[in-house]
Amino acid sequence: MDTAAPAPQRLRIATYNVEWFNGLFDNHGHLLEDAEPSARYQVTRGEQLTAIAIVMTAMDADAVMVIEAPDTNGKRSSVKALERFAAHYGLRTSRAVTGFPSETEQEITLLYDPARLTPRHDPMGEPPGHNPVTDEPRFDGVFRYDLDTDATPETIRFSKPPLELAVTLANGRALRLIGVHIKSKSPYGARGEAAITRLAIENRRKQLAQCVWLRRRVEGHLGAGESLIVLGDFNDGPGLDEYERLFGHSGIEVVLGHDADPALQLYDPHARMALTQRMGMAATTARFYLAPQKRYFEALLDFIMVSPDLVAAGPDWRIWHPLNDPGCLKVPELREALLAASDHFPVTLDLPL
Repeated sequence: MDTAAPAPQRLRIATYNVEWFNGLFDNHGHLLEDAEPSARYQVTRGEQLTAIAIVMTAMDADAVMVIEAPDTNGKRSSVKALERFAAHYGLRTSRAVTGFPSETEQEITLLYDPARLTPRHDPMGEPPGHNPVTDEPRFDGVFRYDLDTDATPETIRFSKPPLELAVTLANGRALRLIGVHIKSKSPYGARGEAAITRLAIENRRKQLAQCVWLRRRVEGHLGAGESLIVLGDFNDGPGLDEYERLFGHSGIEVVLGHDADPALQLYDPHARMALTQRMGMAATTARFYLAPQKRYFEALLDFIMVSPDLVAAGPDWRIWHPLNDPGCLKVPELREALLAASDHFPVTLDLPL
């Protein structure tokens, strides 16, 4: 007689920024699985598609928050492209849901297993134009925030509005998910040291303002006692640039609620490590090649932050880094796929149910 206890159930949620996923599909959502070059250096479109599928198969997540998902516009559909991708490669995350379209060719779209969860786009806040001075605007609207302490609020918009989802799990439990792609702080297009500095500071202010806007939404959910997961690419991390000292904190600290009551704080172990370490050691989720220096630069940009009730359940986080994670490093096919698929590596959260 087998008296072994059944294996505990878990929900695996992932965030994965796939570099220029949009370039791997035509306007009808068909895969461009060919030998033409992709946005990845010396990687074809067919090779990148296959690499992404290998990574997603290995992760075996119940849901993947895809950052830089295929575009949605008059011709293209992020949902259609991702569902065709999943069908082509036989992924169990066969359905997709997206939110407000972005101003770029990069969407935030959840790819999920419909047998494990049912997500619904459920944006909070006042719709655009309904109340132009509200402190709780919807993420496709306008947020007014004083960036430079001149007592005159600036107008802040998300080029990629966060994806707010009401999720019902197969066991009936409810979760809130917010997928995020916060503005980059890089001074793209600036020429000359003075212009670079000025634009970098301006972008840092806008990045922080977006994080303040997001934090207000987080406080609303935590104040209501809801289980919340905030995940995605924040283009920021503790100690990531010299301007953090100028502003006193990073955007990550703002969203986590680093100085809030513990009941209103989010938690991510990799962010905590970066905030508290003293030896220069930190996890990384992205790897970029810097041509002038002829070397790679790594950064912690991707996070999965959870509410206190989910922390109490004892979840596990994992960064699928091809060179730093032993499980990825020892499997050559997976290691090479992670390097070919994107300049970011996925992060997963295993949540006991």
